[in-house]
Amino acid sequence: MTETGVVLTDIRKSFGNLEVIHGIDLMITEGSFVVFVGPSGCGKSTLLRMIAGLEEVTDGEIEIKGRNVTDLDPSDRGIAMVFQSYALYPHMSVRENLAFGLKMARTPEREIDARVRAASAILKIDPLLERRPGQLSGGQRQRVAIGRAIVRKPDVFLFDEPLSNLDAELRVSMRIEIARLHRELGNTMIYVTHDQTEAMTLADMIVVLRDGRVEQTGSPREIYENPANTFVAGFIGSPRMNLLKTEYAGDGSAWIGKNRIATQIDDKQVAAGDRLTLGIRPEHMNVGTDGEGTMRARVDFFEYLGGTQFLYCQLEDGQTVTAEHRSPVPVQAGEILHFRWQADDLRVFDAEGLRLRPLDRCTAQRGQSI
Repeated sequence: MTETGVVLTDIRKSFGNLEVIHGIDLMITEGSFVVFVGPSGCGKSTLLRMIAGLEEVTDGEIEIKGRNVTDLDPSDRGIAMVFQSYALYPHMSVRENLAFGLKMARTPEREIDARVRAASAILKIDPLLERRPGQLSGGQRQRVAIGRAIVRKPDVFLFDEPLSNLDAELRVSMRIEIARLHRELGNTMIYVTHDQTEAMTLADMIVVLRDGRVEQTGSPREIYENPANTFVAGFIGSPRMNLLKTEYAGDGSAWIGKNRIATQIDDKQVAAGDRLTLGIRPEHMNVGTDGEGTMRARVDFFEYLGGTQFLYCQLEDGQTVTAEHRSPVPVQAGEILHFRWQADDLRVFDAEGLRLRPLDRCTAQRGQSI
């Protein structure tokens, strides 16, 4: 039986009369790497701080490894948190920074030394132990901040946008380091970011939040390939999924301008004239020749990235689309192209933005459990 690492039951948070977290339920499997992702102001950091005990819960319960910790102090919850700012003591050496929390907890010196040596070995910061934070690079400081969490031997690691202060190259290398750390330690890790690339590359499971509510949970592949609604479809993916406004034409097809596009839904789900949104990922838009089922578009701008190009185009009805083009044949701004895609790659959403699936498949729901 799979053990639960963290359980949130009807978690709510209000500031005065303003409710910012609206009854969130989540079950996080022990040992998993879960990422909270969403735009600024969606409540992801507030939710993490409530798990940590740094923010009071207005209503609901939090359990960690079967223990109700809702009203416990942060030090009694079995968690360790890594913040966006490194929060290192500038007058202390790396060794002293790593050991400080353990000394405050009156841990025996021999055990402190063993834990510091173990953490520094895992993070490969042995040569830095006698330096002070001012003598370290940003990536080295972040390793020390993570090491300070490791020495506590927590049940759960909490990361609050830990890479946002690093440059692009360091962010990539630190993502790899954090993923390796999770494999080595096996602890439950909950990670907050607004960067969906971090979410896609690090997570076992992603929790997509908007306005204090969970929009969908699932593995990176599930979230990317089967978004529950247009918000998730547009947020996850870089470039984002193309979302084209249309109306149902009947007989399993929809109109985009004067083009009739097969959708794999039918008249039992929607009626002719109903508003729909068709979603197609840029990598699924293939350049072809003019013909039935193709979309004619003008290239307004393109990005050449070596192995691929991203084409930013305008359809005849004025809607814009992005296509990933891997052909060695160059494309120029102003060029007219014809796009087609496989019917299986199309995602269809109703007038409220919720996913419509082909009949005989599961109905899309907002995930609440991991």
